[in-house]
Amino acid sequence: MGKLTREDIKKIKEKKLKELHDASVTKLLLCGGTGCHATGSLKLKDALQKEVINKGLEKKVKIVETGCNGFCAMGPLMLVYPEGVFYQKISEKDVPEIIEEHIINKKHVQKLLYVDPVTKKTIPYQKDIPFFSHQMTIALRNKGLIDPEVIEDYIAQDGYMGAAKALLDMTPEEIIHEVKSSGLRGRGGAGFSTGLKWEFANKSKGEIKYVLCNADEGDPGAFMDRSILEADPHAVIEGMIIASKAIGAKQGYIYCRTEYPLAVSRLGIAIQQAKNYGLLGEKMFGSTHSFDIEIYQGAGAFVCGEETALMRSIEGKRGMPRPRPPFPAQKGLWDKPSILNNVETLSNVPQIISKGGKWYSSLGTETSKGTKVFALSGDINNIGLVEVPMGISLKKMIFDIGGGIPNKKKFKAVQLGGPSGGCVPEKYLDTPVDYEAIAKVGAIMGSGGVIIMDEDTCMVDMARFFMDFIQDESCGKCTPCREGTKRILEILNRICDGQGEADDIGKLENLSAIIINSALCGLGQTGPNPVLSTLKYFKDEYYAHIYEKRCPAKRCAALLKFEIDPNLCQKCGLCFKACSAGAITWKKKEVAVIDKSKCVKCLGCYSKCKFNAIL
Repeated sequence: MGKLTREDIKKIKEKKLKELHDASVTKLLLCGGTGCHATGSLKLKDALQKEVINKGLEKKVKIVETGCNGFCAMGPLMLVYPEGVFYQKISEKDVPEIIEEHIINKKHVQKLLYVDPVTKKTIPYQKDIPFFSHQMTIALRNKGLIDPEVIEDYIAQDGYMGAAKALLDMTPEEIIHEVKSSGLRGRGGAGFSTGLKWEFANKSKGEIKYVLCNADEGDPGAFMDRSILEADPHAVIEGMIIASKAIGAKQGYIYCRTEYPLAVSRLGIAIQQAKNYGLLGEKMFGSTHSFDIEIYQGAGAFVCGEETALMRSIEGKRGMPRPRPPFPAQKGLWDKPSILNNVETLSNVPQIISKGGKWYSSLGTETSKGTKVFALSGDINNIGLVEVPMGISLKKMIFDIGGGIPNKKKFKAVQLGGPSGGCVPEKYLDTPVDYEAIAKVGAIMGSGGVIIMDEDTCMVDMARFFMDFIQDESCGKCTPCREGTKRILEILNRICDGQGEADDIGKLENLSAIIINSALCGLGQTGPNPVLSTLKYFKDEYYAHIYEKRCPAKRCAALLKFEIDPNLCQKCGLCFKACSAGAITWKKKEVAVIDKSKCVKCLGCYSKCKFNAIL
């Protein structure tokens, strides 16, 4: 295949659109993200293909394996086009019924349709499901709609038109002006102006410059970047092409952790396809600009999400941060001017160039423009990936899109910003999604991890969990982070084990202040956030652990009695059924009894008891 021109791309788009809009062919868009792979979508795809052949429907049905659809809690899932019918939790045994009822008899398979957990109403079409209808997609605009391993699918959605415009019609300064006017800020956590970063690199002297993509997503519960790479890798490549023209770079690297094999595989396929079409390489689109991309697989160290540590890792050295200045835009990879943007940031860029910075800046708040991708996880009905306009409230995102808290439990807090973020309590649920507004309530936007916690969550134990992660991932280069986080973790462990002391809270606050003011990089400087935010909003739980030797949420095993209160026990037997160790005896209409000699303190009975009867 020769090098494509802009006109060639338009022709490919027209041809592909004609194929996609052929109403005589039903498209079965089967989610092929990592989550759905794990729940059996590959076997489901094979079963669908066999059934289509068995029924002689090869010319009337096309099966497409897409990237992540986003509604991960409902997988394996499938979208049927052109109607847009959404089927969830499909198994291989459902395949004959899908083909017979939906394809041949033109009827919906009722048992596979979505049922709203609150209203109990059946909703057949994806566009009407609240999880999707409240979203606004730019970075995720192609999720679940295209085959990520077919470049023509991406081109049909206006793919590579932004790159063509940037390379053929715009100067580097005009590209930077467009990105600056969009108000796009880095979606990896810091929220620095993307256009300003590009401008610094553009003005830096040097023949060799680099464009880097940070795909080293390491926050617990976060899978935004992985899903974008799996669903729409060409969007990231196109964003890097545009960035390369803006700063004058000829080489780019995508730093992706090796734990993302599907993302790495699809990225590799997409890069090769772009090269085959001449969209990467020498004199792209017939311009004078040349650019190439390589994938660098990281070993999964959290600290390598920090830009200077990431660059050291690509250089083949141990991934550790270095002091700044000089900033990477002046002295980055191999001491050459470099820019580093994360996956989500780059996937926004083609749309900004195609539609204009003014269009993008019309969305969001005064200081936070556009949209933001979040990964909803934890105690929430609709676990999955969402993209919302900046300015939407946390309450709307959690309850209208996320479907609220399961099992009729009460909302307690939401953890924003990854392990270095903070916990926001219920009274601040009206806080808008905005960099500054979220910082005011003690959290950070971060890369987009959102963990929802219900009333059964112990906030001291939660702070311990995140501090354990941060301490484990500390690279050890600077003393405040290496030793300070270790001392904080020791204190939290002691408190949760019932050994808390009167001055522990003061120690936690003092240590946190020292680390924030003296740690070398952002990981250390934000590391104490989970401790400080839980101390700010849930200090009564610390007091209960330290002074009353009691865990109000009943999650810290060392502070529990593992006894059943006969006055509260409703004799339902749920604890008996939940006990895998055989430590609970119970008979119908009798109070259950726990044999402590057999109890392994797994807390399974506490989770099942609805009457707070286990002490």
